[in-house]
Amino acid sequence: MKLSARCEPVELILSDVDGVLTDGTLILDAQGQEIKRFHIRDGLAIRIWQRCGHHFGLITARSSQAVKLRAQELGITLLRQGSEEKLPVVQQVIQELGLEPRQVCYIGDDLPDLAVVDHVGLAVAVADAAAELRQAAHLVTQAPGGHGAVRETVEMILKAQRRWDEIVQRFRDGSW
Repeated sequence: MKLSARCEPVELILSDVDGVLTDGTLILDAQGQEIKRFHIRDGLAIRIWQRCGHHFGLITARSSQAVKLRAQELGITLLRQGSEEKLPVVQQVIQELGLEPRQVCYIGDDLPDLAVVDHVGLAVAVADAAAELRQAAHLVTQAPGGHGAVRETVEMILKAQRRWDEIVQRFRDGSW
C-alpha cells in the first residue's frame, strides 16, 4: 500500500516520548529531577494537528513530571505514562475513540514499540531508531528523535490529506 494511502485515513497520532519527542538523553539534576529537552516545532505540529480536529496522544514506559507538564502545555489529554507494554494501551485508546487501527499513526524509536507498529495503519520510526523498528516501519523520518521528527510526520500526513497548503495560507493571512 502506498504511503499516501496509509496517511489519508489517519485521525490519531500516538507517540512515544523518550527518543521521539526528545533525543533520548536522560538528564538528572542534583536533586534527582529529570530534565527533558523538547523541540518547539514538534509542539507546533501537535497543536496544528489538534486544531485540524485530530487526536494526539503520548504513550511512554517511563513516568515524568516534565512530560506531564509538556502534555498540559500542548493540550494533550491522551497521556499514558508508565506503560511498559504499549500495545494493550494503544488498543484501549483506539477502542475508546471508536477508531480502527488503520486510522492510527504511531511514532516510535526502539524495541518496545515493535508490537505497536505491527498493529497500526501508519507506523513511523525516527531516523535514529533501532534497526529492527526502522525495518518494521512504513516510514522512517529524516529527522532523528527530539529534532523535529514529529513535525515531519504531521506535515507528511496533512500533505497527504491535502490540508497543508490551507494551513500554511492561514498562517500567512494571520488567521491561524
